[in-house]
Amino acid sequence: MRSSLSAAVLMAALFVSTGAGAQAVPQPRVLSVGGTGEVKATPDQAQLSTGVVTQAGTAAAALAANSRAMNGVFDTLKRAGIAEKNIQTSNFSVSPQYGNPKPGGAPRITGYQVSNTVTVMVVGLDKIGPAIDALVAAGSNQIDGPNFSIADPKPLLAKAREEAVKDATARAQTLAAAAGVTLGPILSIGEGGAEYSPPQPMARMLMAAKAPTPIASGEESVSASVSITWEIH
Repeated sequence: MRSSLSAAVLMAALFVSTGAGAQAVPQPRVLSVGGTGEVKATPDQAQLSTGVVTQAGTAAAALAANSRAMNGVFDTLKRAGIAEKNIQTSNFSVSPQYGNPKPGGAPRITGYQVSNTVTVMVVGLDKIGPAIDALVAAGSNQIDGPNFSIADPKPLLAKAREEAVKDATARAQTLAAAAGVTLGPILSIGEGGAEYSPPQPMARMLMAAKAPTPIASGEESVSASVSITWEIH
């Protein structure tokens, strides 16, 4: 009996001690705000897709004609100062061509078509128009693009991040003042990511013009977003 009574008294003492000593830790009041930053710059390179499509009565003849024309395209690109590392074959195909069959008859092959396309990165906007003109003169009859970009976007991205932090700080200061509180130390900061917007306006390509093909590069946007949490007082 004495043993049971002593154990009960000990448990009660521990419960009272624990309950009296445990106090809830106050959580800091916080304010979380997002910010965005955007920087615009003129692109300094462009990607083109160029190639040759040929047709002939046999696959061998179509391939031979295509090879001759593509050799001229490659020579033109090299003379334009395009490095070999910036030229890559992106598509090659040989496909039969069918004529309209007679009523009730089966389709018959009338010839073959060969398509050879390369993707080219042109560094320097002043080279794009002359490069297009030279490609057309060399026999290229398939050109898509250009798609503009910035060779080294890292400095622009760093600037966009700075602007995003400034934007978030200005928003937080406005909200804190309106709520009658002050900003304390930053508790956390995170990046939402970066985005690249296509240049505006889009490029114009006039193949039939006697003057060098006009190209409008516009501007390209680099943006970043952040989320910052402050302690408030």
